[in-house]
Amino acid sequence: MIVILKHGVNQDMRQPLVDWLEAQKLKVHVSEGEFQTVLGLVGDTRQLDMDLVGSLDIVDSVKQVTDPFKCCNRKFHPADTVVEVGDVKIGGGHFAMIAGPCSVESEEQIVTVAKAVKASGAQLLRGGAFKPRTSPYDFQGLQATGLELLKIARQETGLPIVTEIMSIEHLDLFADVDVIQVGARNMQNFDLLRHLGQLRKPILLKRGLANTLKELLMSAEYIMAGGNEQVILCERGIRTFGDYTRNTLDLAAVPMLHQLTHLPVIVDPSHATGRAHLVEPMAMAAAACGADGLIIEVHNDPLHALCDGAQSLRPEQYDVLAEKVRRIREVSAL
Repeated sequence: MIVILKHGVNQDMRQPLVDWLEAQKLKVHVSEGEFQTVLGLVGDTRQLDMDLVGSLDIVDSVKQVTDPFKCCNRKFHPADTVVEVGDVKIGGGHFAMIAGPCSVESEEQIVTVAKAVKASGAQLLRGGAFKPRTSPYDFQGLQATGLELLKIARQETGLPIVTEIMSIEHLDLFADVDVIQVGARNMQNFDLLRHLGQLRKPILLKRGLANTLKELLMSAEYIMAGGNEQVILCERGIRTFGDYTRNTLDLAAVPMLHQLTHLPVIVDPSHATGRAHLVEPMAMAAAACGADGLIIEVHNDPLHALCDGAQSLRPEQYDVLAEKVRRIREVSAL
């Protein structure tokens, strides 16, 4: 349920209503816009007298929200959420470029790539330390050592680091990670999501391989229900009948999610296509359709990469892509 207050109602005027609603064992989310304030009510509202609330002098209207996701619903929070990672802003018109190798392989490799992508305009560094692989025989990442190498790259470049968590058991290791990524395979690991909801740092939540947008938003709800509102959604392709790409990049999800939720939405064209030559056109398309950022795999030697070399760009290719994306965004802003 949402309670829309009349224009001009200030905090002192609304606070008695907020206190009374909370006394009804409801969580009240206050969203202040330029022209109106919305109170989003989370909890069992069945016993709440909508007519009574609607009759109050400060209330403009009361509406039921039938969507199962509440905290991330744009009806609850009409204004875009802007997630801040240090000096980097994502969402609300702010566009972020995230780049780096699929997996951290050595100090030389991650530092070399970090310096290259920063020179091309990347604002955050991605790199896998813990790697979920389809085969148990494939490279599983350097794990704790990989996290330490990412921190070295951050120290060398100043780029905040983005890396994937696979288990609750590893939470302590991620205390100094700037953005924790939840991969597609863990999108519905609800126990992990609950624990991430207790943190107060950005979470990059990737859509699962065969999950709907509603399921993605319900996973975001698990994190936000715990009190962590710093969630970034990521469209990374879904499994379809396509047989020439790794997945099918669902770019229609970007404007659809922007209609449904206030959370920022970024796109991963690397995992979506699985082919380096498709990353650039899909990245440009993502920028054109309103994405709030891109996360792209870049490797200094893709032919010898230990993970996903086929979809990784070389630094010089990423430099060209970054410039084209900047131009696309300039045109989109007209």
